[in-house]
Amino acid sequence: MPPIQRIALIGLGALGSAYASRLYDWKADALTIVADPRRSQRYREVWINDKPYAFRFAAPDESATPADLVLIAVKHHHLPQALEDIRHHVGEHTIILSLLNGITSEEMVAARYGWERVLYSYAVGIDALREENRFYFTHIGKVVFGEARNLVESERVARVRALFEQADIPYQVPADMIQSMWWKFMINVGVNQTSAVLRAPYGVFQTVPEVRKVMEAAMGEVVALAQAMKIGLTEADIERFRDILFSLNPQGKTSMLQDIEAGRKTEVEILAGQVLRLGQRLGVPTPINRTFYDLICAIEAINGAR
Repeated sequence: MPPIQRIALIGLGALGSAYASRLYDWKADALTIVADPRRSQRYREVWINDKPYAFRFAAPDESATPADLVLIAVKHHHLPQALEDIRHHVGEHTIILSLLNGITSEEMVAARYGWERVLYSYAVGIDALREENRFYFTHIGKVVFGEARNLVESERVARVRALFEQADIPYQVPADMIQSMWWKFMINVGVNQTSAVLRAPYGVFQTVPEVRKVMEAAMGEVVALAQAMKIGLTEADIERFRDILFSLNPQGKTSMLQDIEAGRKTEVEILAGQVLRLGQRLGVPTPINRTFYDLICAIEAINGAR
């Protein structure tokens, strides 16, 4: 297969804008942002780390040559609409990466477009912030992606790896992608939800041990679920996150905290909600996530976001 030359991205938020900037800097005419006219008009002037970007936009109903790669960076509750909106950009040989939080988005993408087009993926270590049409990040983190198992590099993985190397997007291809997905799920369950309830930027986690204790207790419930499902997650994986946590911008905020502050709907259903559903099914106690779920739902109700 030829190298990736055409990329479509949907979801120009804090996460999507960071990777869009790298792709645009690599080859501006290779990138198309899929967005409805209202959003595209809002983002005609976009500033990323104080640099202006003039992205090319395509409306969802606009015909298009299928992309070689589609990146999905929307919130999970916007995924059903995003899958409809990218339909003109998905062809026979398109590869789709869903950078969403949680452990269920790949199944939803594959149900619509087939597993032959889907690689597992997530982003980690990024500290992007959004202020209207201005986006900032000090650490771009990395995209972790691959087949479920990557003992031998597949052609699809090789094509994406080559693109990321050209576009200066840090990446990792782990041997066991399912275990890696659960590790990221564990992180989001802990740090995102703790930050949302306590209104805590990363600096609070870095300086207040009691806050890290709450975060790690929530993570521990994910480890217990993973072990019940024979997924190789252990307490050592909680410790592995600490180096990442202490590398982040102290003023940076999780995506869930940014949603809470903006009065938007959060992704609590695919974090604490998913933990509760799995805990009930597997008979694993999840009291910390029960508390998180109730508190975040209450905050959403106060904000008018539920």
